Amino acid sequence: MTLIKSISGIRGTIGGRAGDTLNPLDIVKFTSAYATLIRRMAKNDSNRIVVGRDARISGEMVKNVVCGTLMGMGFDVVNIGLASTPTTEVAVTMEGAAGGIIITASHNPRQWNALKLLNEKGEFLNAQEGNEVLRIAEAEDFTYADVDHLGSYREDNTYDQKHIDLVLGLDLVDVEAIRKADFHVAFDSVNSVGGIILPKLLEQLGVKHVTGLFTEPTGDFQHNPEPLEKNLSDIKALMQQGGQDIAFVVDPDVDRLALFCEDGTMYGEEYTLVTVADYILQHTPGNTVSNLSSTRALRDVTRRYGQQYNAAAVGEVNVVTKMKETGAVIGGEGNGGVIYPAAHYGRDALVGIALILTYLAKRGMKTSELRATYPPYFIAKNRIDLTPDTDVDAILKKVKALYASEEVNDIDGVKIDFPDRWVHLRKSNTEPIIRVYSEASTMEAADELGKKIMDVVYAMV
Repeated sequence: MTLIKSISGIRGTIGGRAGDTLNPLDIVKFTSAYATLIRRMAKNDSNRIVVGRDARISGEMVKNVVCGTLMGMGFDVVNIGLASTPTTEVAVTMEGAAGGIIITASHNPRQWNALKLLNEKGEFLNAQEGNEVLRIAEAEDFTYADVDHLGSYREDNTYDQKHIDLVLGLDLVDVEAIRKADFHVAFDSVNSVGGIILPKLLEQLGVKHVTGLFTEPTGDFQHNPEPLEKNLSDIKALMQQGGQDIAFVVDPDVDRLALFCEDGTMYGEEYTLVTVADYILQHTPGNTVSNLSSTRALRDVTRRYGQQYNAAAVGEVNVVTKMKETGAVIGGEGNGGVIYPAAHYGRDALVGIALILTYLAKRGMKTSELRATYPPYFIAKNRIDLTPDTDVDAILKKVKALYASEEVNDIDGVKIDFPDRWVHLRKSNTEPIIRVYSEASTMEAADELGKKIMDVVYAMV
């Protein structure tokens, strides 16, 4: 069974039996539940819902089901076509829509697809709203429109350019500086919508030398689409050949951004946000936010400018909530997710690319030299496999008590901060495991810390 229903949406593999996979029947039910919630909670008078999708093979089918269902619920659909997640978020607010649905399974492989659900601000539903969608879907508590009140449908393919215009209009994006730097830029868009929008963005940023890999948006991903170094041998080999200044790698829906240095070394996905924050804080004093599993380097850079860093529970909606609470000027997640409120409250690789190129141009440094200016941290990722009847909450409670003398944060699992390293334990919402992330100044030390805590947990089971 690969159909996963959670507060953040519904995702699964295509094909199979209803209730077991992502199929038209379940898409109709979930879309109907979302439309019902939006009808009840929308804070504006709009009857429009924006729909955008990445280039997955199943995207056309899912889009047709989603759009038809929304029309059947009485909503006017604005289909913006092949579009990134941040483009769809921006389109919701520009349209003055009541909400939006992004059809994408993010970094999951080609056989997966999913629905991401947005409110009228172009932001993800919170936990309470997500749970209500699940309840409505389970109860089939929705009513379709009669023939005189069916919704309308229109297509609008202008939002890529509107999104680019938004990025170009940011005060801290300097197109002239980028143009003068005469960068040679490579990118890998893994056969999805990044192959459509990134060449346009780079051209309008003044980058004249661009080399793209896997740019055709076929949805037939030529490598595992998660932007981790082990999946990126092609772009790494290209950079090792020389002649490029920087490479950008995005996931299929273009909300995560990874970098490669000019010598073919990976910049480190955790340091995308750190670099953007370094640039932002030089010009805009204010707080920063990332989730508990992100690198300590953001905290260090924030304090370097005399500002305050705050940690949020894992999940974009939690980071955005904490950013609003603390008035953060920049935030995001260590998976390459940059959230810049001056643009919008969503992870946006286009914003990250524009700000990083501007910063590189102004510093006059090689990409590897800029990376060397930040504290060196390494994160090890492990997992503890448990049985379905294991009381994970009780285990985490015991771990918290055992390390009570250290700095402990329990807003999302248990994170233990030692003076020079940390470890974070979180239970999975979908399987009986505890994820163990640990960070230290070397990968060996990080992995050693993670394994030490894992042994502590195993002794409790």
